[in-house]
Amino acid sequence: MSLPALDNLVRAGQLKAEPRNEAEVRRMLAMSNTHLADARLPKVSREGRFLSAYSAGHAAALAALRWHGYRSENRYTVFQCLTHTVNWPAARWRVLDGAHQKRNLAEYEGVLGVEESTIAELCAVVAELIAAVTKLIDNS
Repeated sequence: MSLPALDNLVRAGQLKAEPRNEAEVRRMLAMSNTHLADARLPKVSREGRFLSAYSAGHAAALAALRWHGYRSENRYTVFQCLTHTVNWPAARWRVLDGAHQKRNLAEYEGVLGVEESTIAELCAVVAELIAAVTKLIDNS
């Protein structure tokens, strides 16, 4: 399904148009569910749970983008596109963007301090995203 705003990002070189691969989308969604389950394991470190929740969000957001026939190699763009792929307001996808910024600090500077409340909020948003992507797929 072509979306005009995403087509503009293709022309700008921020996305690639690519035919939908339903099996790939379903694998990404399954991976998202697995990562979210890992993020909820109390015996895993806070950092590990945060990174699992973040990975779950990225996989679900990418599944939504792929469902519509687009691909991006930029994680921020994948989250930003949630406005168009699952009709999320910016305030909702910005939770994922905040997690992305924390993840980058961990990856590139070795700094990751997260609170339990941050992990809980991220898990809740990711669960909502998984539900939205599942609905998108099931209603098509």
